Amino acid sequence: MTPQRTPLPARLHSHALGAGRPWPMGASLTGDGVNFAVFSAHAERIELCIFTSDGRKELCRLPITERDGDIWHIHVGGLTVGTVYGFRAHGPYAPEQGHRFNPNKLLLDPYARALEGRLKWSDALMGYKIGSPRGDLSFDTRDSAFAVPKAVVTDSSFTWGNDRPPQTPRIDTVIYETHVKSMTALHPGVEKGLRGTYLGLSSDAVIDHLQKLGVTAVELLPVQAYIDDRFLVSRGLRNHWGYNTLAFFAPEARYMSQGALWEFQTMVRRFHTAGIEVILDVVYNHTAEGDEWGPTVCFRGLDNASYYRLADGGRHYANDAGTGNMLNVTQPMVLRMVMDSLRYWVEAAHVDGFRFDLATALGREAHGFDPNGGFFDAIRQDPALSRVKLIAEPWDIGPGGYQLGAYPHPFHEWNDRFRDGLRRFWKGDAGMTRDLAARLLGSAERFDHSGRAATSSVNFVTSHDGFTLEDLVSFTIKRNFANGEDNRDGHQENHSDNLGVEGPTQDPKVLAARAQRKRNLLATLFLSQGVPMLLAGDEVGHSQGGNNNAYAQDNETSWIDWPRADADLLGFVRRLAALRRSLPILRQRRFLHARPRPSDGVPDVIWRRADGTVPLSEEWHDPAFRCLCVELRMAAEGGDPSHDAVFAVFNCGAEAALHLPETAPAWELMLDTTQPGHAPSGKASDLTSAPARSVLLFRSLAGNPKGVTP
Repeated sequence: MTPQRTPLPARLHSHALGAGRPWPMGASLTGDGVNFAVFSAHAERIELCIFTSDGRKELCRLPITERDGDIWHIHVGGLTVGTVYGFRAHGPYAPEQGHRFNPNKLLLDPYARALEGRLKWSDALMGYKIGSPRGDLSFDTRDSAFAVPKAVVTDSSFTWGNDRPPQTPRIDTVIYETHVKSMTALHPGVEKGLRGTYLGLSSDAVIDHLQKLGVTAVELLPVQAYIDDRFLVSRGLRNHWGYNTLAFFAPEARYMSQGALWEFQTMVRRFHTAGIEVILDVVYNHTAEGDEWGPTVCFRGLDNASYYRLADGGRHYANDAGTGNMLNVTQPMVLRMVMDSLRYWVEAAHVDGFRFDLATALGREAHGFDPNGGFFDAIRQDPALSRVKLIAEPWDIGPGGYQLGAYPHPFHEWNDRFRDGLRRFWKGDAGMTRDLAARLLGSAERFDHSGRAATSSVNFVTSHDGFTLEDLVSFTIKRNFANGEDNRDGHQENHSDNLGVEGPTQDPKVLAARAQRKRNLLATLFLSQGVPMLLAGDEVGHSQGGNNNAYAQDNETSWIDWPRADADLLGFVRRLAALRRSLPILRQRRFLHARPRPSDGVPDVIWRRADGTVPLSEEWHDPAFRCLCVELRMAAEGGDPSHDAVFAVFNCGAEAALHLPETAPAWELMLDTTQPGHAPSGKASDLTSAPARSVLLFRSLAGNPKGVTP
């Protein structure tokens, strides 16, 4: 079926349709109209569809006759900001060859800066006829325009004033992973009308909380426009996390109060004024269209064979993300779209960095993962992108998917070895002391290569994906039944421990043990080399009731329970952050390797047992070795002549006699996790034992080191 061309609206008759130009991509204002440019290598014909401002009525279809290579373009005079539009693409419907063109399906511009309306799930969204014995090889003739969100012509200009990116040094960075709505939905300090929005997230109450925590960067779960999965909608649920991106240039409208980009820009400006960077969690590994059974709403209909990595001759999709499809970033124009998207958020919205979901997928070339592949080359040479913070989630489920430590400078990487190692050590698993030592020093065995810094590791105990800190010490079994998947979803191995009672309890001994475990985990996080990341809500004891995959829980399960915040834990985390800021030794740029320092001949790292002796090689593998002590100074390679030192004790076992090192004239006790309510007092020399299940930190007092005790 060939759609009929609708006559041009009267208001456009006096303006000639022009050839336009093949750049920039998407819709751009020209002063006397709008230029449209869209990519398709395999389409035979493309039409531009103009709609009424509410997106309900299609006013006209304009054939795009100009083609420059694989970019189709047209200029329409008389159009202005607010114009609502979409595309229809004609071409072969041959799924076995990778082509799924269907002009009955309205298509969203991949470069859409804003959307009108939300996706309405309907069988008409499918390019094939649901229920047909030919399955996805069949062809559906219903018009989908009523169910598809449309693109809107926008103007991204904004009065930034004297806004400047904080550009916080990597060594000083403290990341706070959060969700726009979960952070603010129940926050008593945020106006009710602004809860769940960008403006609410950047309100004075939230910023004050973050500043007191010492946070230098907020890492936001996806805010690029996304849709709710059909199977979730059928169960009365929503895709709360947002890892189901539909439009890579448009801010998600559900977090807006007035539906305009300036709300997002205002949020960024407010954070910058407070000295806080904004990092976006972005999903360029797949799109919301899913596999061959998914809807045709954008990329699939414009050029399925170019936008996606296909398998089995082209009918099916590569699925290294486990979500149904994979963007083909080895295709130059698809890679360009990703780069243009990233650059747009930096230049138009002033964001300070990105965390790449399942980043291994972006670096997978035909021969496998390649740290020098096209995506990494493109982003590292880009003048705008190479200077912002770049964080990789260094894995996916494809072949060779686990690539922790393999990313090039200047990438940071989420370090799951740190997460699991700390959990297992404090849980009491045997033989984890040697692993803890590696995590404390920034996981050098993974990251110390190719000139990478000790800040390459993003250290975390919890993240959005998994148990919260409270649940980590309260549950041994996940409870994800509310997700509607019979508890099959979510991580199976959490290295968690309920400390004697499964779930909530009023037992004071269990509560005290859980509180101590949380303090130990958090203290280890803040005392380790690398960049610490704190999950929003962990500082106030937020629980998700044992749900370790709350992606579909847009409710009190995910919303941080501020009214019942644990004030004692919050105060403790604030002190940890202040302690880290005050001691440069805890946040170094160079790796520590127990090498003698040129300034004094003392090694930058000295490992000890509680009795003061240096562990022998075989003792590192002793399951009974549960109290690890370490003496740290500025790195030997840095040439820092400072004689300052810190001495840290990590005891996951019973109380142990403690002998302080003689490499400093005296030591001051700075932290004792068994005394959470106040800063430690008294002379360090009075402390003769390391309490059971505790973390201690000492700072050397003035004076030169006396030498090393063997």
